[in-house]
Amino acid sequence: MVLSSKRVFFSRYVFDVLENVYEPAEDSFLFAENLVIGESDVVLDMGTGCGILGVVAAERAGIVVAVDVNPYAVCCARENAMLNGVFDKFLFMQSDLFSAFRVGERFDVILFNAPYLPSNGDEGCSWLGRAWWGGIGGRQVIDRFIDDAPKYLRRDGFIFLMQSSLCGLDETVRRFVENGLEASVVARCDLPFFETIVLFRAKR
Repeated sequence: MVLSSKRVFFSRYVFDVLENVYEPAEDSFLFAENLVIGESDVVLDMGTGCGILGVVAAERAGIVVAVDVNPYAVCCARENAMLNGVFDKFLFMQSDLFSAFRVGERFDVILFNAPYLPSNGDEGCSWLGRAWWGGIGGRQVIDRFIDDAPKYLRRDGFIFLMQSSLCGLDETVRRFVENGLEASVVARCDLPFFETIVLFRAKR
């Protein structure tokens, strides 16, 4: 059994969060509250962290593929899927975005609470830092994701992407359009210090 550093509650769900794993915060909860998952959907939970989005999605999904570059996060998500009684709906992978995926794999819904905070420091060198570090401008991971995700989306599928206004909302819309998708804002929340977190939904 994996030892946890903190226990977090959301709705009726319980999550044990390891020290090296991103702890759910306002962005995670806003995302989870606005998830739209169809019955039996095949869901990709990219950057799963402790597994909060995947566990909530598993309520309706047929299967959830939980992916993270952080091996501690993959382990943590696995434990939380068991803790919340949805382990039988999950597959778990360690991968840097889509690097471990085969060409031709497709999903009905792709979720990503992206690392979006701008920084020119070396915080992205730690496992925990990689959960929020977006590089200079905050778009280092977001842009890679938007460029690759449509290749793994089924024709009538959706991409849900959470990011901050600190890393350019208009640029995200533009990038989705360049990749053949139309993006709209599903939810937003104003935070202190002139920051807004925004959940996008993109479709073909």
